[in-house]
Amino acid sequence: MGLHASSMPSISNALAGGTDFFFAVLPDERAKAAIVHAGERFRELLRLSGSPLETDLLHLVLSPPGRPQKLRQSLESTLVAAAGDVRAQSFELVLDSVMRLSARDGQHPLVLCADDASAASALKLRKAIADAQQRFGLIVPAVSLYLPHVVLLHGRSIDAIHQSIPPISWIVREFVLIRCFFGQSRYEVAGRWALDKPC
Repeated sequence: MGLHASSMPSISNALAGGTDFFFAVLPDERAKAAIVHAGERFRELLRLSGSPLETDLLHLVLSPPGRPQKLRQSLESTLVAAAGDVRAQSFELVLDSVMRLSARDGQHPLVLCADDASAASALKLRKAIADAQQRFGLIVPAVSLYLPHVVLLHGRSIDAIHQSIPPISWIVREFVLIRCFFGQSRYEVAGRWALDKPC
Protein backbone atom coordinates (compact mmCIF):
# COMPACT_ATOMS: atom_id res chain seq x y z
CA MET A 1 0.00 0.00 0.00
CA GLY A 2 1.57 3.26 -1.08
CA LEU A 3 1.44 6.78 0.24
CA HIS A 4 -1.70 8.56 -0.86
CA ALA A 5 -3.87 11.46 0.16
CA SER A 6 -6.99 10.69 2.15
CA SER A 7 -9.62 12.29 4.34
CA MET A 8 -8.61 13.06 7.93
CA PRO A 9 -10.51 11.32 10.77
CA SER A 10 -11.10 12.77 14.22
CA ILE A 11 -8.45 12.13 16.87
CA SER A 12 -10.79 9.72 18.70
CA ASN A 13 -11.17 7.63 15.55
CA ALA A 14 -7.44 7.81 14.91
CA LEU A 15 -6.58 6.57 18.39
CA ALA A 16 -9.15 3.82 18.18
CA GLY A 17 -7.69 2.72 14.87
CA GLY A 18 -4.12 2.69 16.19
CA THR A 19 -2.65 5.55 14.16
CA ASP A 20 0.20 7.98 14.63
CA PHE A 21 1.68 10.90 12.69
CA PHE A 22 5.02 12.31 11.63
CA PHE A 23 6.35 15.00 9.30
CA ALA A 24 8.60 13.90 6.45
CA VAL A 25 9.96 14.64 3.00
CA LEU A 26 9.49 12.25 0.09
CA PRO A 27 12.04 11.51 -2.65
CA ASP A 28 11.11 12.19 -6.26
CA GLU A 29 10.74 9.31 -8.74
CA ARG A 30 14.37 9.41 -9.89
CA ALA A 31 15.67 9.39 -6.33
CA LYS A 32 13.26 6.58 -5.38
CA ALA A 33 14.65 4.40 -8.17
CA ALA A 34 18.23 5.12 -7.08
CA ILE A 35 17.40 4.33 -3.43
CA VAL A 36 15.77 1.03 -4.38
CA HIS A 37 18.79 0.15 -6.54
CA ALA A 38 21.12 0.91 -3.63
CA GLY A 39 19.01 -1.28 -1.35
CA GLU A 40 19.19 -4.23 -3.71
CA ARG A 41 22.93 -3.76 -4.17
CA PHE A 42 23.58 -3.85 -0.42
CA ARG A 43 21.18 -6.73 0.04
CA GLU A 44 23.31 -8.79 -2.35
CA LEU A 45 26.67 -7.43 -1.14
CA LEU A 46 25.95 -8.10 2.53
CA ARG A 47 23.86 -11.23 1.88
CA LEU A 48 20.98 -9.81 3.85
CA SER A 49 17.63 -11.48 4.42
CA GLY A 50 15.86 -8.41 5.81
CA SER A 51 12.77 -7.01 4.13
CA PRO A 52 13.19 -4.01 1.80
CA LEU A 53 10.69 -1.18 2.07
CA GLU A 54 8.19 -0.72 -0.72
CA THR A 55 9.16 2.04 -3.15
CA ASP A 56 6.11 4.15 -2.28
CA LEU A 57 6.94 3.98 1.44
CA LEU A 58 10.37 5.58 1.11
CA HIS A 59 10.64 8.76 3.17
CA LEU A 60 12.94 10.85 5.35
CA VAL A 61 11.44 11.68 8.74
CA LEU A 62 11.63 15.35 9.78
CA SER A 63 9.75 15.48 13.06
CA PRO A 64 7.42 13.46 15.26
CA PRO A 65 4.22 15.02 16.58
CA GLY A 66 4.79 17.10 19.68
CA ARG A 67 3.48 16.26 23.13
CA PRO A 68 0.13 18.00 23.67
CA GLN A 69 -0.02 20.75 26.27
CA LYS A 70 -3.38 22.48 25.87
CA LEU A 71 -5.11 21.73 22.56
CA ARG A 72 -8.35 23.35 21.43
CA GLN A 73 -8.85 20.82 18.63
CA SER A 74 -7.82 17.28 17.66
CA LEU A 75 -4.14 16.37 17.41
CA GLU A 76 -4.32 15.95 13.64
CA SER A 77 -6.09 19.27 13.16
CA THR A 78 -3.44 20.92 15.34
CA LEU A 79 -0.61 19.36 13.32
CA VAL A 80 -2.22 20.54 10.08
CA ALA A 81 -2.63 24.05 11.44
CA ALA A 82 0.96 24.13 12.69
CA ALA A 83 2.29 22.91 9.34
CA GLY A 84 0.48 25.75 7.59
CA ASP A 85 2.39 28.17 9.80
CA VAL A 86 5.85 26.85 8.80
CA ARG A 87 8.07 29.10 6.68
CA ALA A 88 11.21 27.50 5.26
CA GLN A 89 13.13 27.35 1.98
CA SER A 90 13.45 24.45 -0.43
CA PHE A 91 16.83 22.77 -0.58
CA GLU A 92 18.79 19.98 -2.24
CA LEU A 93 18.94 16.80 -0.22
CA VAL A 94 21.91 14.51 -0.90
CA LEU A 95 22.28 10.98 0.49
CA ASP A 96 25.95 10.03 0.32
CA SER A 97 26.62 7.24 2.85
CA VAL A 98 25.16 4.01 4.18
CA MET A 99 25.22 2.81 7.77
CA ARG A 100 23.53 0.43 10.17
CA LEU A 101 21.63 1.95 13.06
CA SER A 102 21.16 0.31 16.43
CA ALA A 103 17.62 -0.52 17.49
CA ARG A 104 16.16 -1.76 20.76
CA ASP A 105 14.01 -4.36 19.02
CA GLY A 106 17.06 -5.98 17.38
CA GLN A 107 15.92 -4.95 13.90
CA HIS A 108 19.04 -3.03 12.96
CA PRO A 109 17.95 -0.91 9.97
CA LEU A 110 20.31 -0.21 7.09
CA VAL A 111 19.93 3.46 6.15
CA LEU A 112 21.16 6.05 3.67
CA CYS A 113 22.38 9.19 5.44
CA ALA A 114 22.34 12.81 4.28
CA ASP A 115 25.57 14.74 3.73
CA ASP A 116 26.50 17.60 6.07
CA ALA A 117 24.95 20.41 4.03
CA SER A 118 21.70 18.47 3.55
CA ALA A 119 21.59 17.53 7.22
CA ALA A 120 21.92 21.20 8.19
CA SER A 121 19.05 22.17 5.84
CA ALA A 122 16.86 19.31 7.06
CA LEU A 123 17.55 20.28 10.67
CA LYS A 124 16.55 23.88 9.90
CA LEU A 125 13.23 22.62 8.51
CA ARG A 126 12.82 20.27 11.47
CA LYS A 127 13.30 23.20 13.85
CA ALA A 128 10.80 25.32 11.91
CA ILE A 129 8.21 22.53 12.19
CA ALA A 130 8.95 22.08 15.91
CA ASP A 131 8.64 25.84 16.51
CA ALA A 132 5.31 25.94 14.67
CA GLN A 133 4.03 22.99 16.72
CA GLN A 134 5.01 24.79 19.91
CA ARG A 135 3.02 27.85 18.85
CA PHE A 136 0.00 25.55 18.58
CA GLY A 137 0.46 23.85 21.96
CA LEU A 138 2.67 20.87 21.01
CA ILE A 139 6.16 20.41 22.47
CA VAL A 140 8.79 18.50 20.43
CA PRO A 141 11.73 17.37 22.63
CA ALA A 142 15.37 16.89 21.55
CA VAL A 143 14.94 18.79 18.28
CA SER A 144 18.70 19.04 17.62
CA LEU A 145 19.30 15.29 18.14
CA TYR A 146 18.73 14.37 14.53
CA LEU A 147 20.29 12.14 11.88
CA PRO A 148 18.44 12.63 8.56
CA HIS A 149 18.22 9.25 6.83
CA VAL A 150 16.13 7.01 4.58
CA VAL A 151 15.64 3.38 5.66
CA LEU A 152 16.72 0.80 3.07
CA LEU A 153 16.27 -2.51 4.85
CA HIS A 154 15.21 -3.98 8.18
CA GLY A 155 16.83 -7.14 9.55
CA ARG A 156 18.45 -8.79 12.55
CA SER A 157 21.57 -9.98 10.71
CA ILE A 158 22.90 -6.64 9.48
CA ASP A 159 26.52 -6.17 10.57
CA ALA A 160 27.98 -2.79 11.46
CA ILE A 161 28.74 -0.75 8.36
CA HIS A 162 29.44 2.86 7.48
CA GLN A 163 30.67 3.71 4.00
CA SER A 164 30.27 6.26 1.22
CA ILE A 165 28.00 5.71 -1.77
CA PRO A 166 27.52 7.54 -5.09
CA PRO A 167 25.32 10.53 -4.15
CA ILE A 168 21.55 10.27 -4.53
CA SER A 169 19.87 13.67 -4.59
CA TRP A 170 16.61 15.51 -5.15
CA ILE A 171 15.23 18.99 -4.54
CA VAL A 172 12.97 19.12 -1.49
CA ARG A 173 10.14 21.43 -2.52
CA GLU A 174 7.57 20.36 0.06
CA PHE A 175 7.10 18.51 3.31
CA VAL A 176 4.23 16.23 4.25
CA LEU A 177 2.31 15.02 7.28
CA ILE A 178 2.07 11.24 7.23
CA ARG A 179 -0.51 9.18 9.05
CA CYS A 180 0.81 5.70 9.90
CA PHE A 181 -1.06 2.64 11.14
CA PHE A 182 0.33 0.54 13.99
CA GLY A 183 1.18 -3.02 13.01
CA GLN A 184 0.77 -2.33 9.30
CA SER A 185 3.12 -1.27 6.54
CA ARG A 186 0.67 1.43 5.56
CA TYR A 187 1.12 5.18 5.46
CA GLU A 188 -1.14 7.94 4.16
CA VAL A 189 -0.31 11.53 3.30
CA ALA A 190 -2.58 13.69 5.44
CA GLY A 191 -1.30 17.00 4.05
CA ARG A 192 1.35 18.67 1.87
CA TRP A 193 2.95 22.09 2.26
CA ALA A 194 5.18 23.81 -0.29
CA LEU A 195 8.50 25.31 0.74
CA ASP A 196 9.59 28.76 -0.39
CA LYS A 197 11.99 29.07 -3.32
CA PRO A 198 15.50 30.17 -2.27
CA CYS A 199 16.08 33.92 -2.64
